[in-house]
Amino acid sequence: MTFSQALQLLPITLADGLVLGLLYATIALGYTMVYGVLGLINFAHSEFFMVGAIVAVEILTYFPFSAGLHPLLQLLFAMIVAAIAAAALAALAERVAYRPLRRSNAPKLAPLITAIGISLLLQDGVRFIESLFGHFIRPFPSMPFFDKAVPLTASNAIPLKSIVILVVAAVMLGGLKYTVNNTRLGKAIRAVATDRTAASLMGIDVNRIVLVTFILGGALAGVAGTLYALQFGRVDPFSGFIPGMKAFTAAVLGGIGSIPGAMLGGILLGLIEMVIGTYVPILTNNAIGTEYKDIIAFGILILILIFKPTGLLGRPSTEKV
Repeated sequence: MTFSQALQLLPITLADGLVLGLLYATIALGYTMVYGVLGLINFAHSEFFMVGAIVAVEILTYFPFSAGLHPLLQLLFAMIVAAIAAAALAALAERVAYRPLRRSNAPKLAPLITAIGISLLLQDGVRFIESLFGHFIRPFPSMPFFDKAVPLTASNAIPLKSIVILVVAAVMLGGLKYTVNNTRLGKAIRAVATDRTAASLMGIDVNRIVLVTFILGGALAGVAGTLYALQFGRVDPFSGFIPGMKAFTAAVLGGIGSIPGAMLGGILLGLIEMVIGTYVPILTNNAIGTEYKDIIAFGILILILIFKPTGLLGRPSTEKV
């Protein structure tokens, strides 16, 4: 491949990488918010994402939309329902599984094991429900509107669905950043994240703030699941595992507990994956295939954490005495 050919592929590669990175970032925010408030790595978050994706596909497939309703409005409706379903599931998990552990001062390992258990329970539960209807893989319904291409350069075009994902993800990330930094709720979340005991003494209902944090993270996961289904065209009960692991990696890469870090880590990971997946097979004459992008991406993560263990935007934790 010549240098000019490589340059021709670069715009669309970067655009696809940005789309993928924003998907990772929207999922990573759920991990980083819960970790920032509770110090808990909520591995069940990837299944909230999966449930949101399946709910969105089911809504778009079976809901009797009125004739002539614009595809963007159909997608918006499915996105809202998916966000509500995933947020409700996250709230239920917090109320039933995590809160009793906090009240009983359970060892730190207990919530982590519980999160893994919830993740497995949701995977198999959704698989069982889908099997009752003879489904396992749920294809995204045909919506030609989103497959239209918008010219990017003279030789490259980007699908309209990618632009929709960019816009929705950017609005979500900006809205969350504003909420956390510029509202009373955001101040309460930051106070609880800094010191739960002191926040409680100042009159903040810690349990309520923790619940709201889970709800916000679940809603973000539901929207991200809808965008994922739109981008990749199919979902199944195990669709949350790999994106969830990538999003967790993005959160660690950017600095887990940091909202800007989750955004930056997701975008960087998406760009790295897409650039490697596009150029490495070409440059090696397919001796190294696209599947190696995960190995290289995680290798880069390991190197970054060796030299900056807190991640790109993370801060060293301090022990309260």
